[in-house]
Amino acid sequence: MKPFTYERVTDPQAAVLAAASAGVPTKFISGGTNLLDLMKLEIEQPAHLVDISRLPLQRIEEIGGELRIGSQARNADVAADDRVRKRYPVLSQALLSGASAQLRNMASTGGNLVQRTRCPYFYDTTTPCNKRLPGAGCAALGGFNRIHAILGASDACIATHPSDMAVALAVLDARIELLGTGGATRSVPILDFYLLPETTPHIENVLRPGELITAVVLPPPLGKRQLYRKVRDRASYEFALVSVAVVMAMADGAVGEVRIAFGGIAHKPWRSLEAEAVLHGRPPTLASFQAAADAALARAIGRGHNDFKIDLAKRTLIATLARAAEVRS
Repeated sequence: MKPFTYERVTDPQAAVLAAASAGVPTKFISGGTNLLDLMKLEIEQPAHLVDISRLPLQRIEEIGGELRIGSQARNADVAADDRVRKRYPVLSQALLSGASAQLRNMASTGGNLVQRTRCPYFYDTTTPCNKRLPGAGCAALGGFNRIHAILGASDACIATHPSDMAVALAVLDARIELLGTGGATRSVPILDFYLLPETTPHIENVLRPGELITAVVLPPPLGKRQLYRKVRDRASYEFALVSVAVVMAMADGAVGEVRIAFGGIAHKPWRSLEAEAVLHGRPPTLASFQAAADAALARAIGRGHNDFKIDLAKRTLIATLARAAEVRS
């Protein structure tokens, strides 16, 4: 691990100011469940750390019918919150399927959003990786790419985003509140927060230098037909091969408004507007679920070892939709 300096702040404005005025590569650290591993491997090499774990951003509160989750709220606390469990069960389910109980007790909401890929080539500093070193190449393209992306990838990067929470937030139409220098604030829809790799896979989101995530805001829920299903190689403490989040409302025996997002198959939580359009207004039948799955994966591209993910994603979506259609509001 490279030497670094450290300071702890207790005010959000002070955190942004500390990052802006450090004059050296700086990172915010909260639970550190991802950053510390990357620093030990010398993938991340900040010269200065700003500890934001004591910021007063842990609260989960209702404001005008919305639920505002502070960026320092721990994953375990969000999953256990009674308002989340009752009104946004897909989020609770997604959080409980991620990592381990010990990590959920440490990981923060903001940190979960900006965790980095678990691509083994990204972690192996002896192999080329455009995300780790822009312009180096992508070893996964011709390597063992079983866990890699089938949607939204590019010739520069086929890594996937690891967050379960972000997939649930995608179907909940969450917004990310950000604080920048000079007190500037902005709110970014989660679908606009993450970027596709294209030719710059090292730029993963729209955060500006020194900008701090302060909260995640959930609008009033669409309905109680909410499910998160995660398919992985082992039953716990494993990242998704494929995951699916579904929020569905029924109207007169047909599918009303519906939102669908995938995890484990793209560089970002993958919202499938194509599948949603196919389902809207149709009866909840196996045929309509199959049509939605075909639409969702119509542009999927396998790279050899991960070809199986295309059919797996379809089957996972069909099973999740069928179960959601049975759930009573």
